[in-house]
Amino acid sequence: MVQLFCILYMNSLERVIIMKVLVAVDSFKGSLSSIEVAEAVKKGIYRVFPQAQVMTVPMADGGEGTVDALVTATGGKLITVNVTGPLGAPVEAQFGLLPDGTAVLEMAAASGLPLVPENKRNPSITTTYGTGELIKAALDYGATSIVLGIGGSATNDGGAGMAQALGVHLLDEEGKELGYGGGQLKKLHRIDTRDMDPRIKTVKIQVACDVQNPLCGPTGASAVYGPQKGAAPEMVKELDSNLRHFAGIIKKQLGVDVAEVPGAGAAGGLGAGLIAFAGAELRPGVEIVLDTVNIDSLMQDADLVITGEGQIDEQSAYGKVPVGVAARAAKYNLPVIAIAGSIGPGAAKLYELGIDSIVTIASGPLTLKEAMADAAELTTSASERTFRLLKIGQKMEKFY
Repeated sequence: MVQLFCILYMNSLERVIIMKVLVAVDSFKGSLSSIEVAEAVKKGIYRVFPQAQVMTVPMADGGEGTVDALVTATGGKLITVNVTGPLGAPVEAQFGLLPDGTAVLEMAAASGLPLVPENKRNPSITTTYGTGELIKAALDYGATSIVLGIGGSATNDGGAGMAQALGVHLLDEEGKELGYGGGQLKKLHRIDTRDMDPRIKTVKIQVACDVQNPLCGPTGASAVYGPQKGAAPEMVKELDSNLRHFAGIIKKQLGVDVAEVPGAGAAGGLGAGLIAFAGAELRPGVEIVLDTVNIDSLMQDADLVITGEGQIDEQSAYGKVPVGVAARAAKYNLPVIAIAGSIGPGAAKLYELGIDSIVTIASGPLTLKEAMADAAELTTSASERTFRLLKIGQKMEKFY
């Protein structure tokens, strides 16, 4: 009897010691980076299970913070270069180079809306030229594949500037090179790709794109996103017409039909330009990130997954980190707990999408400002409370 008790006790102790937790969380926007969230969660786990094995993987959905998350997760490095900003002036931009030769870029670093003062926002003149320079810089550093996040653009040029930076000549009827911006596209007469950087044909480019907008029309790049970039109604019509003309020339001269491709309208039509000139593949951002960090191999060695983001609500079901992580975890029958800064309307929908429980970091009545200021300790405390409940569950196994 004593021997049996010792065996059961040792088995129970062994389960505690070898508990393997994978923490794959997004940032809490404006408060904690994904790296800081992961560390706070890990700290809370260790308060309850000091012997647990905790693997932390900073996550992102292809938008802001993707470069930092992937560089940290893989042990890569950040590289700073000077490129052409959306208004034509030089700007300093960073990209990540991962150990496997993958370069991770965010177009917002070169062509993003925050780089343009509000009183100067005009998508008829802003350009993606700097994004093309960023791609070229990655190739110069030996990148063998490229992951490009295209959220947060200030542009509506269909990726014309990006193509020009890579050596494509966009010529008017007189054979002159087009200037910057979506307002120039109506003058396009001929596309000359003979001087395009040949390395583009040998590198795999994956574009993190979480929208399904086509290039033109009422749900296209100009109509949906143009106003937030400074386009008045008349400019929206002109830009839409120009993109339609651009797509027609691309189809006629390059044999690529980009007009109705879902996601072609992302980032002011940059999605279309990347397909047409770089042979890029548009994919959900979180899927690209999950593959880049090789999340499946980590999940094969885990017992439990913790994910999360700043606010979990009905929008989390559409291309956000928690649901992306939960979908992968389902392949390995792993339980998933999401930790969030706040829980919004429609969050219960996520229980049908692989998330088993949602825990908020709020410990009582708090203003948003207070919660953001103390987010690290609140996250650690929420993690601790969660794992104390799991510890109770261990003690109640005899009832199952």
